[in-house]
Amino acid sequence: MSKTHELIQSAFAGLLAAGMLAASASAVAAEPAKEKCFGVAKAGQNDCGSKYSKHSCAGQSKVDNDPNDFKLVPAGTCEKMGGKLAPAGMMDS
Repeated sequence: MSKTHELIQSAFAGLLAAGMLAASASAVAAEPAKEKCFGVAKAGQNDCGSKYSKHSCAGQSKVDNDPNDFKLVPAGTCEKMGGKLAPAGMMDS
């Protein structure tokens, strides 16, 4: 293989890698912002809980709509769904 051929292959590989990197970065940037929405998760479908929860984390809620467990939802939709942006235990203190 000639030096010119190797140089062209290297340049093409570099452009291909740069294109893949740019594509993955734009896919991440396109993901909508999320917010914690307390009181909307069904039992066993919570993303996590607050320090006021009776368990340690995701998928462990035993009741629907526990006001101390949250589900991640698109930003700006929580209160429209009937949820709160803070756990109930925090609002009580």
